[in-house]
Amino acid sequence: MKINFLLIYVTSVLFSTSCSVRTISSAQKKTIEYENKPYVIKNVNVIPMTSDNKIIENATVVIHNNIIQSINDSTPDKTQIIDGSGKWLIPGLIDMHVHNLADGSFSEGYPTRGSTLTFDVQNMMTPYIASGVTTIFELSGRNGHFSLRDAIAKGLVLGPRMAIAAVIDGKGDEVVAITPSDGRQSVRDAKGRGYRFIKVYTWLYSETFEAIIDEANKQEMKVIGHIPITFKGRSAEDFFVPHFGMIAHAEELSKQTEDFSYEKAQEYARLAKENRTWLTPNLSNLVWITKQARSLESIKNLSTLKYVHPLMQDKWLTSNSYNRNAAERPEWIEHLEKVVYFHKFLVKVFKEANVPMVVGTDAGKSGIVWDFSLHEELELLVDAGLTNEEALVAATKLPAEWLGINEIVGSIEVGKYADIVLLDENPLLNIQNTRSINGVFVNGVWLDKKKIDKMLLDLAEWNTSMKEKYQWENRKKY
Repeated sequence: MKINFLLIYVTSVLFSTSCSVRTISSAQKKTIEYENKPYVIKNVNVIPMTSDNKIIENATVVIHNNIIQSINDSTPDKTQIIDGSGKWLIPGLIDMHVHNLADGSFSEGYPTRGSTLTFDVQNMMTPYIASGVTTIFELSGRNGHFSLRDAIAKGLVLGPRMAIAAVIDGKGDEVVAITPSDGRQSVRDAKGRGYRFIKVYTWLYSETFEAIIDEANKQEMKVIGHIPITFKGRSAEDFFVPHFGMIAHAEELSKQTEDFSYEKAQEYARLAKENRTWLTPNLSNLVWITKQARSLESIKNLSTLKYVHPLMQDKWLTSNSYNRNAAERPEWIEHLEKVVYFHKFLVKVFKEANVPMVVGTDAGKSGIVWDFSLHEELELLVDAGLTNEEALVAATKLPAEWLGINEIVGSIEVGKYADIVLLDENPLLNIQNTRSINGVFVNGVWLDKKKIDKMLLDLAEWNTSMKEKYQWENRKKY
């Protein structure tokens, strides 16, 4: 039996109710009040990610009330000094494809029962902060994600800014739209529930797919998503529908064809350019699927696995569909390897065609750890042909532009939010230097490496202590 290359992943977004919020303690509140005093970062090299991206050497950057107040201007009295000597300042990184956990239950229960399985929001957000990620795009939008976003915005939790997309599919557990009329109403409903973005999904009929995108444009909502499998075998022009804003994976293109040639990649790039459709390559996706298909040792040996909730750790190791599929169909690994190579082609050709690309990881899929994986994605993009600077643009300036928040984040400029990351080494020389995080400003709070390391240690210790309690085979008991 031929395996359809549609890689139906097991989403990490488990439930649709709100997450538990560990509120900030009184001691933490005192810290935040103290940190409302102005900060001055002295003698730092600023990589602003503006249009000309001219490096500002040995700069003085003033931050107050979560805003960049000045660069190389006068400094106020009674400031907190951060020594930036020999260091590099970049805008906070943006992950354009994540899936966060949310509270819920594996059993239905009685109508008035609350969630029986809850996740600590700060524990979920800590890896993002530690990775220098200050904005995320949630692509499995649930009611609970609005609660999570609002908890961060209110300062109850330290975490990244969050944009959320509503998912519309042709079947399954998401909002289901069969007819074009269903699709249009689903878009209007999503807007009424507070969504600003729509994610189209795999099982939509072509007419419904087109109707959703058209209605979203009328409602001034951008569309990202999958290319439905109904288009396979048809002309690629059919799925490059006007106002289809972003393809969520390179995989969405590779699953439409068995022709993994350079010429096919060029055809896709040309059509994307003509249609003004951006791409999230998401190279990590297939790289990690292939690793797991070969061996689960790739998961066991992950140095960041300890930062993953123990329930998901156990799921990745004991209920791994990719590894199981490969055991049943060994030739599948060879196919995956061809696809991984084709995805590198796509990045190279889309770059040549000047099609905008942004960084997204699919964080939450097995092997793709929130959000240490973003640094791996940057490295994969550079390996595929982007320059170090182009990779940084794809993780800062361009995502902010697509999300419509480039007036407030995405570059280091006076008047913008101080979503910034201090690095020990220059990422323009080596993209791996984005990992050399010395500190992060998130929601007006400065976290130096010592604080970040303590937060990660606490998270890892909690996860380890709860391994016996959270086992995937027992999930229906929660």
